[in-house]
Amino acid sequence: MAKQDVMDQLVSLCKRKGFIFQSSEIYGGLNGCWDYGPLGAEMKRNVEDAWWRWMTQEHDDIEGLDASILMHPRVWEASGHVEQFTDPLVDCTHCKSRFRADQIEGDQCPVCGMRGTLTEPRQFNLMLKTYVGPVEEAAAVVYLRPETCQGIYVDYQSVMTAMRRKIPFGIAQTGKAFRNEINPRYFVYRSREFEQMEMQYFVRPGTDMEWFDTWRDRRLQYYKDLGLRPQKLRLTPHEKLAHYAAAAVDIEYEFPFGWGEMEGIHNRTDFDLRRHSEFSGKDLSYFDDETRERYIPYIIEASSGLNRTMLAYLADAYDVEQLENDTRAVLHLHPRLAPIKAGVFPLVKRDGMPEKAREIERILRPHYRVFYDESGAVGRRYRRMDEVGTPYCITVDSQTFQDDTVTIRDRDTMAQERYPIANLAQVLADKITAWKRPSD
Repeated sequence: MAKQDVMDQLVSLCKRKGFIFQSSEIYGGLNGCWDYGPLGAEMKRNVEDAWWRWMTQEHDDIEGLDASILMHPRVWEASGHVEQFTDPLVDCTHCKSRFRADQIEGDQCPVCGMRGTLTEPRQFNLMLKTYVGPVEEAAAVVYLRPETCQGIYVDYQSVMTAMRRKIPFGIAQTGKAFRNEINPRYFVYRSREFEQMEMQYFVRPGTDMEWFDTWRDRRLQYYKDLGLRPQKLRLTPHEKLAHYAAAAVDIEYEFPFGWGEMEGIHNRTDFDLRRHSEFSGKDLSYFDDETRERYIPYIIEASSGLNRTMLAYLADAYDVEQLENDTRAVLHLHPRLAPIKAGVFPLVKRDGMPEKAREIERILRPHYRVFYDESGAVGRRYRRMDEVGTPYCITVDSQTFQDDTVTIRDRDTMAQERYPIANLAQVLADKITAWKRPSD
């Protein structure tokens, strides 16, 4: 199947099945903005929760933070965003289309095809501006944050003091960020409103490259453990470094539209804390009791986009399989990420089977997101669950009333096994823990 066909089918599935909708669609939509439907909201929460648990529970040296979206405007002066967070912008005077300069080859407009109608590049700041208070004036200007990490930097001493931390340690945060993208594209990959998952790790100068390598390797393995195919992942070092970085590498995924960044690992040196110290007048240095030296910590950043990560999981999981007498669309999602963990079905709508299936649904609902379905043939119900990535389907049949067991059907293998109803919650937990992606 052609890559563009895969992308088109995935976008269609996301809309039909309630994963992702165009924002304000009944008014014609707003470019670069997306709404997450019932299944999309559930899956996005699962992706975020998996990241948060891995960062703050499975590591004993990382604390969590939820900083404000609106910050003092001097924060963005110190970070360099007011001065340097720009893209070169080109307009076509004929069709009025607008492009980033790096999207143009030669002097021909990509939309109307006219030559000689493109303007000279001009710098365009990507931050979205708003005002606080009742009067729209220069003194009231604030910005919707273009990244979440600055809240971590300005709060790092408060977190360190409150939690009695010593260097090295990290601070993790998830949350909304906003960029006035000139040309949003590739579905949710590049949008104007998005969510980030970022961890900033504070280290002693001189140990920074060792920690950089450590977090690069840990983060790459993380994606493999959650089911992304290793052959679809690669590390791409930056040839040209940002003004704050001593080293940088992207974890890229091969999307249907090509390779794209999913997460960036950066050695940001002491740039951020030094700048905030200069602009705020506050001493952000750290005194090391063991080495008896004072220094401004270096920062190793692991910054990923929640929306991009979710798109990678969806793209990697999506498949159309040719069966003996049929085809099926299926999402081979890791069960931890799947929006619905189990479908619960009565084989037929009689003989007490619906009532028994409803009872099982009530037993499982405190533990998992489950979905009850009695509509249509059971094979059709399996297909509906396959298409939205539900890993297990539980079916009540006539044998259930003889031995109090049900069948559990596996999404990936389509095999069925019987289990006691009393053990279902634990059985599902064991299956989720032991899951391995099926080989291609």
